[in-house]
Amino acid sequence: MSYVIEMLGIRKEFPGIVANDDITLQVEEGEIHAILGENGAGKSTLMSILFGLYHADKGVIKVRGKEVHIKSPNDAYELGIGMVHQHFQLVHNFTVAENIILGKEGSFVYNIKEASRKIKEISERYGLSIEPEMVIEDITVGMQQRVEILKMLYRDADILIFDEPTAVLTPQEIDELMQIMRNLAAEGKSIILITHKLDEIKAVASKCTIIRRGKLIGEVDVATASAADMAAAMVGRPVSFKVDKKPSVPGDAVLELKDLSVMNSKKVLGLKHFSLAVRSGEIIGIAGVDGNGQSELVEAITGLRKAESGSIFFKGKDITNLSIAERNEMGLGHIPEDRQKRGLILSAPLTTNMVIKEFYKKPFSAKGILDYQEIAGYSEEIVEKFDVRSGEGIDSFAGKLSGGNQQKAIIGREITADPDLLIAVQPTRGLDVGAIEFIHQQLVAERDKGKAVLLVSFELDEIFNLSDKIAVISGGELIDIVETSETDEHEVGLMMAGIRKGESV
Repeated sequence: MSYVIEMLGIRKEFPGIVANDDITLQVEEGEIHAILGENGAGKSTLMSILFGLYHADKGVIKVRGKEVHIKSPNDAYELGIGMVHQHFQLVHNFTVAENIILGKEGSFVYNIKEASRKIKEISERYGLSIEPEMVIEDITVGMQQRVEILKMLYRDADILIFDEPTAVLTPQEIDELMQIMRNLAAEGKSIILITHKLDEIKAVASKCTIIRRGKLIGEVDVATASAADMAAAMVGRPVSFKVDKKPSVPGDAVLELKDLSVMNSKKVLGLKHFSLAVRSGEIIGIAGVDGNGQSELVEAITGLRKAESGSIFFKGKDITNLSIAERNEMGLGHIPEDRQKRGLILSAPLTTNMVIKEFYKKPFSAKGILDYQEIAGYSEEIVEKFDVRSGEGIDSFAGKLSGGNQQKAIIGREITADPDLLIAVQPTRGLDVGAIEFIHQQLVAERDKGKAVLLVSFELDEIFNLSDKIAVISGGELIDIVETSETDEHEVGLMMAGIRKGESV
């Protein structure tokens, strides 16, 4: 059998960790081949070696049967290998065309008109629906990802690596991306898909290579392997896809929103006359298509955005005009949607990030002097409990962690701070099934301790799995609040489209 890609006996070490330990990966032409593994298992490292970002300490790489030495991404592109990274590599105030030709011009003079023509042609051929003159900051995350795909195709790549491609996409965008992948494979492109999502692997992949803690577990035929079997192979134990929780026992309202209206970044109302109460001992899920007011809602509650009108009450006190620090002091916890922009200081170690909201208080400091021993001990507890994996432990810089481990670090910090209200936005984004199971258990445990949890997620199964009640948002308006046990995904889906109960479709 001939393979388009062979990575044989690959080993890669970093200080304190063996990221890849004798891993072999073989991909056929025109195949969608998945790589499955826990956060920090070594998947992205393996693909970064193939793309020339890292160099293997041992092992052989063959492309179309010929041994190669890939020293840089330019070498990879010369071999027809392209990569869409988990965190996009785009200049936000450039157009689509400018981003795509960046680094590809070949001289000081380039023909933007000719480049735009070629980009439009590729976009139409693969059903990407991208216009070359669009500015990156004005388009959705899903469309930005399509720009990354276009960058690969513009460079004539026929071996395409997708690193956690659906981590930031809405369900509709995920479906569209799956179809794009099928189109690419049908054209003879070979796709390597790194993902934690078993349903996506089942939907598009034919083979799946499973890695656990840097070691190869094996290759499975996706058509015959069950999701449960793949999950167990990935984490080394059986995994439950359902949260085991008792009925909620709600108490007093911890958060009350009264007729809240908030402007969005385009200076129009992104949230309109929104009223909601979240009580102690319950999880309220916010269901809606991305971009329907969720960001404005969360940012107003946390103090990141000013309320245009209406009021926000936290534990009976009006906090509408309080600072972020004052809200944190009162017991508000926030797992943000964007872990890199809002959740972490990437250029700082985990120790700094774990106490960033509390470093000025005892026991972390006294009379303005930091107690590094206390900070280190506290950080170690979070890292151990939430299984945050890094090469240099608590001294690792946050930016060096995998996306999933960055997420676990943020969740660990916010939950360990013991907030009275926890706002969790896409809390399991980029996490493997084992980590998702654990985080779901932690959120339910917070509820059972009498905490209030406001869950914002674009994953409907997560909303139904965790929420006691579901508040549906569409066009910045509250459509309805329903008991989770008394509704279904179809009914909530209609409400997400703005169709209220009793209205005809």
